[in-house]
Amino acid sequence: MIDFKQIFKDCKVNNITGRYVTNSLVFPFLGKTLFKNDIEEIGKSVLNEPIKMITIGHGETKILMWSQMHGNESTTTKAVLDFIHFLEKTSSLQSSILDNCTIKIIPILNPDGAKAYTRINANEIDLNRDAQNRTQPESKILREVYDNFKPDFCFNLHDQRTIFNVGETNKPATVSFLAPAFNKERGMSVARDKSMQLIVAMNSVLQNFIPNQVGRYDDGFNSNCVGDAFQMLNTPTVLFESGHYPEDYEREKTREFIFYSLLKGVEVIATNSLNKYKVDAYFEIPENGKQFLDLIIYNTKKINTLHPEANSLGVLYKEVLKDKKIIFEPVITETQGVEKFYAHKTLNLLDKSDLDYVENNILLSKSLLGN
Repeated sequence: MIDFKQIFKDCKVNNITGRYVTNSLVFPFLGKTLFKNDIEEIGKSVLNEPIKMITIGHGETKILMWSQMHGNESTTTKAVLDFIHFLEKTSSLQSSILDNCTIKIIPILNPDGAKAYTRINANEIDLNRDAQNRTQPESKILREVYDNFKPDFCFNLHDQRTIFNVGETNKPATVSFLAPAFNKERGMSVARDKSMQLIVAMNSVLQNFIPNQVGRYDDGFNSNCVGDAFQMLNTPTVLFESGHYPEDYEREKTREFIFYSLLKGVEVIATNSLNKYKVDAYFEIPENGKQFLDLIIYNTKKINTLHPEANSLGVLYKEVLKDKKIIFEPVITETQGVEKFYAHKTLNLLDKSDLDYVENNILLSKSLLGN
């Protein structure tokens, strides 16, 4: 049995935390790994930032991973670094992976977006909508790696917003997966079956740690998305989406669960045990809903000067880069109908402690009370 929790504790890269992850943090880590001689610069971003890739293992089965295609989606990057650190430590599982797999990892595909903390690249292009035209240098770099490496599996690593819940439940979608479609009919293929089996394997582990908090991402087909494009080329591809865990806006707990997923996914590939997991079980994972707000505040009518007509307000946090840290600024998005939503946190302004909380929180007070 794999002791996921202990392995993560031993392998977490403790000096890289939080939401703001850039080349300036990742490159020093890569330069000190056991695999530093297998790091190569594979190209430059729009703003001439280096894009690097590390190759680990010498096995026959080839796995390609890339993270921060969207620059402000850094949770999986942290988990990937933890996974690299795991592969530095001698163990039977580590040996099995290194002997049976060759893994290429691009920790940050969009370094300009990472530095500016934006989804898009420096030309304001969403790289995950550029798979066919490949107008951007970062898109060309990824496709060139794919074409030259000819991976057997691809891991497409992302973050998702706090709005997602699992099915119709009040459980946050802490981790979501997708086996991308390869046609408009969302048909089945050998490659897509393998993607689904991998997801079933990873979900089987996650249910032990975050029961009912794993969702299935929408599989609407878009050939301009990289996952769909690679699936069209018959490469089993898995989309990872890091979501919200209660009180974890820095996504350190979610990082842990993504690490578990990476470890399990690669272990299944390395041991050639994919067929232990049934395709049908993929469809038992509930689809994501979009029913969460970050905050619902009740009984605001008498003191809320900005929306005096509303008795309850729904809030989503906007992630803002300030002094190399991410600040979560509250934005009122719902002034009616909040009963349709779940909330990661609730406040009732008839409760003095909750009122004090709002009044003492500068960002909340300014957003909600106009002072």
